[in-house]
Amino acid sequence: MSTPEPAGAGLRRADGTPVRVLVVDDEPDLAEVLSRVLASEGWSVRTAGDGAGALAAAREFRPDAVVLDVMLPDVGGLEVLRRLRADAPDVCVLFLTARDAVEDRIAGITAGGDDYVTKPFSLEEVLARLRGLLRRAGMTRQAGTAGLLTVGGLAMDEEAREVTRDGDIVELTPTEFELLRFLMRNPRRVLSKAQILDRVWDYDFGGQAHVVELYISYLRKKIDAGRTPMIHTVRGVGYVLKPPESS
Repeated sequence: MSTPEPAGAGLRRADGTPVRVLVVDDEPDLAEVLSRVLASEGWSVRTAGDGAGALAAAREFRPDAVVLDVMLPDVGGLEVLRRLRADAPDVCVLFLTARDAVEDRIAGITAGGDDYVTKPFSLEEVLARLRGLLRRAGMTRQAGTAGLLTVGGLAMDEEAREVTRDGDIVELTPTEFELLRFLMRNPRRVLSKAQILDRVWDYDFGGQAHVVELYISYLRKKIDAGRTPMIHTVRGVGYVLKPPESS
């Protein structure tokens, strides 16, 4: 009789090895519990208790995802994130925070975080958020339906996870990539914020539609900067992606 695989066993790195997750929290008990739960998913887990330790571990461990506490005893979580992004722009980052003010959430997302969980949280919620981030980053064991998407001069290779506009490489974070993919799979179709939240984030982001606005602004800076815009706002409805000639 075969042994059942862990619930997260379908998530693997490109080379087939376990997903690597770095847990950063200055509460040893919490970090230990999270580490055990993530390891039960079949993932490889490291922990760090402060910002300096997190950065050192990230350089050695090269994690695919980081569970990062905002409040750390030395280097703040937002600064740790900025340094992580400078070295590994594709790493998925899930913030843990005791703060629940909207401005703190926006600060985390603006700094480059992909998602956040407010303390106290359920372990299942953390797992669900991480699975969503990792899937958006393309870490699935099964072969997907990836291919080549093109809209005007914009091209996306879903397998290689590469994006170009007019032949120029466009560097995107996992969440930006998934948002653009959803837009490119629905060219000339107006998509509401609710539709985007449901498809890209896999859940209602606490009703915070401003997260969509933030990520649309990030895409515009990378896709449309210095060029004829392809991402358009339909006031009161949502957003649409279309070739310049169809504007």
